[in-house]
Amino acid sequence: GQTGIDLIDEIRTVYDNYDFQTKILAASIRHPDHVKQCAISGADVATCPPAIIDQLFKHALTDSGLQKFLDDWKKIPDDLRRIV
Repeated sequence: GQTGIDLIDEIRTVYDNYDFQTKILAASIRHPDHVKQCAISGADVATCPPAIIDQLFKHALTDSGLQKFLDDWKKIPDDLRRIV
């Protein structure tokens, strides 16, 4: 009846209360959002499948922003692009 994130929250609280220097390992990460939640909860390390790590670098706004930048870059005359 408990999620892994809740467990990490509790472990972090106990370790901080008693100044334990043990690191918290988050395992069985199955979604990019779990990586974020584990980091917010205080996990020090996470084990993730390569597919999840790849997904961490993907975001619709990043992709569209990059495309907009590249499109705008192409509009700059060649002689000005060489200066930049």
